[in-house]
Amino acid sequence: MTEPTRVEAATTRDDAGATDDGNGNRRQVTGPTVRDVVLDVMRRHGLTTIFGNPGSTEIAFLTDLPPDIRFVLGLHEGSVVGMAAGYALACGEPAFVNLHTAAGLGNAVNAIANARDCRAPLVIVVGQQDRRQIAFEPFLTGRALERLAGEYPVWRQLPSRAQDVPGAIARAYHEAKAARGPALVVVPMGDWLQAADELAAGAPARILRPHSVNPGEVEELADLLAGAEAPALVVGAPDEEDWDAVLALAERLNCPVWQEPFTRRVGFPQDHALFAGHLPWQRRLLHDSLAPYDVLLTIGTSAFRAYLFDEPVGLVEPETRVAVLTADPAEAHRSPCELAVVAPVGATCRAVADLLPERARSAPEPLRRPAPLPPPAPGEPLRPGHVLDALAERLPQDVLLVEECPSSQPELYRRIPVRVPFGFLSTANGCLGFGLAGSIGLRMGLPDRPVVAVLGDGSTMYAIQALWSAARYDVGVLLVVLANGGYAIMDALARRQGGAAAWPRFESVDIGGIARSLGCPSVRVETHEELIRTLDEVMPKLTGRRKPLLVEAVVGE
Repeated sequence: MTEPTRVEAATTRDDAGATDDGNGNRRQVTGPTVRDVVLDVMRRHGLTTIFGNPGSTEIAFLTDLPPDIRFVLGLHEGSVVGMAAGYALACGEPAFVNLHTAAGLGNAVNAIANARDCRAPLVIVVGQQDRRQIAFEPFLTGRALERLAGEYPVWRQLPSRAQDVPGAIARAYHEAKAARGPALVVVPMGDWLQAADELAAGAPARILRPHSVNPGEVEELADLLAGAEAPALVVGAPDEEDWDAVLALAERLNCPVWQEPFTRRVGFPQDHALFAGHLPWQRRLLHDSLAPYDVLLTIGTSAFRAYLFDEPVGLVEPETRVAVLTADPAEAHRSPCELAVVAPVGATCRAVADLLPERARSAPEPLRRPAPLPPPAPGEPLRPGHVLDALAERLPQDVLLVEECPSSQPELYRRIPVRVPFGFLSTANGCLGFGLAGSIGLRMGLPDRPVVAVLGDGSTMYAIQALWSAARYDVGVLLVVLANGGYAIMDALARRQGGAAAWPRFESVDIGGIARSLGCPSVRVETHEELIRTLDEVMPKLTGRRKPLLVEAVVGE
C-alpha cells in the first residue's frame, strides 16, 4: 500500500494528530487513516463524485471532504442511486454512491435492482453502526446490511476489519466494472478514522480485459445462419460500440431486425430499411411476429423476453431454430435455444458476417410508421400522440431519449425512431423512478449532449425529489411529462381483466407546481398551440441548456 496523496482537510485530524469520529470521540492516530487511503483509492479510480443523502453513520467520512471530491446531494436514496446510475452509464465508468445504513439502503433497493438490470456499474458504500457496539443493536444498527438488497448487487462485502475497507472499495470498483452492476461495501462508522495498515489486502490499480474472437469459434453459429431460408435478428441492449457490427451482420443477411419488448437500450438504427419494429409483449402476438422465420438470432439479450403470461402458447414455432449471442452468461444460461455463444457481441458479429456467403434474398417490407395526428379539434384534449409527434419532428439527431411513460410506451416506439447509438434508455425491469433521476445523471455525465425524458405523471412521482438536484447542480435536462392524472397503464390492465380499477385518479397532483417548489422551472401546456410554441422555443437551445425544464403536457387517456 502506498502513502496516500495528502490533501488539506482530508480528515478531521487536529494539530496534535488526534481524530474526531463525528461523535466527539477523539483518537490518537499517527500516519494515514482508513479514510485517507480510501480517498486515495477513489482518486486512483476516478471516483471523485459522490452521490448521496447523508446520515449520521457516515459523518466521519463525509465531513470536510477535500476540494477534489464533489458531493452531489439527492433528497431521497432512490433518486440518489438513479442519478448515479445515469451518470455511470453516461461516463462508461463506475459511479460512487453513499447510503445511510438500513434506512438509506432500504429506500434505494428498487433503484439498485434497476441499476443491475440496466448494467450500470456502481460502487455503493453503506454506513453502519460502530463495530464496538453492533452486537448490542443500538439505534440505527442495520441487520445483515450486506444482504438487505438481496441478489441485486453483483458483489457485496462487510470487511472483516477497518483496515480492509480501502481494499474492499477498490475491489468493488473492479467487480462493478466487470459485472456492470452495483457492488456494495458496508462500512461501520468507527472504521474511517482507524489507522490504516499498509499490509492490508489491496486490489489491482488497473485491469486489462482484452477481447477477441477466433473465426473458428463462431463457425457453428455462421453455419446455422447460412443455412437459414428466412432468418431474423432480435436485438436487445448491446453496447453502443457494437452498433456498427450488428448493422453489418444484418445487412450481410439482408434480414429483418426486431427490437425486443420493453427494451432498456436500442441496438439497431430504427430508420433503417431492415428494422421491423418492436416485438409485442403479448405471448400470442410475439409468437405470430416471429412465426415466419426459420432461424432466429437474439443479440445482446436472452431468448425471449416476455411480460404477463396472458396465454399458454409457445413464443416461437417448435421447428424454429434459436441461437443467442450475448456477453452476459446469465442471459445465455436462461435462454431456451439450440446454440448460445457467450462472447463480445461486436467482435462476434463481425467474425460471423465475414464467414457468411453472399446470398441473394429479397429485402423485407419496410416498417410503416403511423402518420402524424391532426391537431385536436376545438374543445378536444391533447393526446400523447400529439406530444410524441411534435417531439419526433423537433428532437436533435444526437438526442439521448429516456422513456418512462408506461401507458404511452408503445406509441412512443412507433412515433419516435432512434437513429444513433446510445440514443435511448429506459428502466430495465419496470422499477419506476429511473426515468426522472436517471435522465438527470445522464445529463450530468454528458453535459454537451441533449437529454430528453418522456415521463408519465405517475412515474414522475416516484423520483420527484430529484428535481431539486437538477436545479441545484444546473443540469440542463428537458423533462416532458405526459400528465393524464392517473395510472393509465394499470387502468388499461384492469379493463383487460374485465373489471374496474380499485384505485382512484390523482388529477389534483400539480406536477409543475411541485417542480417549481423544488427550484425547477416548469411550463404547463394544455393546447396544441401551447405545445408547439413551447417546443419551438426550447428545442433550438437544448444542447447548450444549463438549467432543467419540466414541460407538463396535460393529455387525455
